Amino acid sequence: MNNPLLTEALGVYFLNMDTAVEEEVHPNEDGSFTIIINSRLNCERQMQAYQHALMHIMNNDFAKNCADEIEKAL
Repeated sequence: MNNPLLTEALGVYFLNMDTAVEEEVHPNEDGSFTIIINSRLNCERQMQAYQHALMHIMNNDFAKNCADEIEKAL
């Protein structure tokens, strides 16, 4: 996946979550991804959370082992 913005392999949903969680990304069995954005965030933070999720997808972070190192790199 070169550019997740240009594919239908993303499902983006908004959900009320604890404010400590801005977004979640889930790889699906069919190779697509589900991005869940915290609906309690303001519009600017929601967009930042979406962009953060896209970076994880574009960097193929789901094939890596250490989440802490991945977050430091972003």
